[in-house]
Amino acid sequence: MNALTSVVSMADEVPYRSPIAAAWPCTHDGEFAVGGMALSQVVDAVGGTPCYLYDRAYMAERVTRLRRALSQTVELYYAIKANPMPAVVAHVARLLNGLDVASAGEMRVALDAGVAAEKISFAGPGKSEEELLQAYASNVLVNVESRRELHLLAKMSERSGRAARIALRVNLPFELKASGMKMTGGARQFGIDAEDVPRSIAETAALGLKLEGFHLFTGSQSLHAEAVIEAQRKSYECAREWAELTCEPIKSINLGGGLGIPYGDADARISEEEVVTHLNCLAEETRRDFDGVSLVLELGRYLVGEAGLYVSRVIDRKVSRGKTFLVVDGGMHQHLAASGNFGQVLRKNYPVAINGKLFGNEVSSVVGPLCTPLDLLASNAKLGRAEQGDLVVIFQSGAYGRSASPSGFLGHPAVREALV
Repeated sequence: MNALTSVVSMADEVPYRSPIAAAWPCTHDGEFAVGGMALSQVVDAVGGTPCYLYDRAYMAERVTRLRRALSQTVELYYAIKANPMPAVVAHVARLLNGLDVASAGEMRVALDAGVAAEKISFAGPGKSEEELLQAYASNVLVNVESRRELHLLAKMSERSGRAARIALRVNLPFELKASGMKMTGGARQFGIDAEDVPRSIAETAALGLKLEGFHLFTGSQSLHAEAVIEAQRKSYECAREWAELTCEPIKSINLGGGLGIPYGDADARISEEEVVTHLNCLAEETRRDFDGVSLVLELGRYLVGEAGLYVSRVIDRKVSRGKTFLVVDGGMHQHLAASGNFGQVLRKNYPVAINGKLFGNEVSSVVGPLCTPLDLLASNAKLGRAEQGDLVVIFQSGAYGRSASPSGFLGHPAVREALV
């Protein structure tokens, strides 16, 4: 055995552990902990697996840390689409300045959480007339994305004698670089093209609508602070130019979100400090340029994504031609993103571990009960040796989980959810 072979063999003997999984708190006997309780106890308390478990303290800590670091003129909004569970929305709403919704259903969740309509914004490229009427009647701020929406809201305003509250969502002439999902730049279904904004501002005034600001969401899931900072700077400069064309002073500039979270063990974490420092500088610039205008940072997964676990139970352990499969009671119908079928170009595993067996080198694939090879939650992952009855935990599951999955596929029972 040569020296290189010896080194490789020794490395293979070192039990692997996911850095993200290893950062999650554990009880004294090695189980993962949620809300200060052992995972197995929480699973029993919620009625079994499969289930999503969200740690309320984790969410509160992230929101509180951001809120303390940011200037008071920067408002924090939660994008409900990341996780619309009513208990989650009600929990984070108490810690934030407002909520952003993307449907009438989400708007009802936001209003039921006790958030004032004045602190709710409504975005989406295909709002129905009924949805616009609900938003108008509730006095929610509508992020207008087309001339059609402008004219429908104008008719409602004329009938009722009260001007609708609107912001113009803009398809900016640039995109958020190095982002997982780009929302501006080029031809997009989102917002009004930047070159048409001056005409839209004039039309808004002619229709008697109440223009309160601009919604400038360039993209999401970026792990590069410099890209987010560049997009925020360019967005602000556009808004400052357009604000000079409005008849009345604007009230807010929504810079969107963009801050991502690591989904792979090799992913670098975005520098929150750099983004916050830049936002505070922009806030000071805003104070000089405007009178009483707030900057809005609209975050979703960054606030809740890392606070969630998806837990399933091993119902069978199979070896096929030398490959180990852990068949669990959950699957892609409940966690589409973990299967790689929700926006991933090249599939990679979410951080995954066996409860109580954090360290391990057994190569296993975690698969669900569905009759399709797409039902793959982890491919050839290094895990502790799992047996029937063990709990498999998928981390980074607090955003775009249950609500973003095809729950009706093949008629399996609904997944449980709990805020712990």
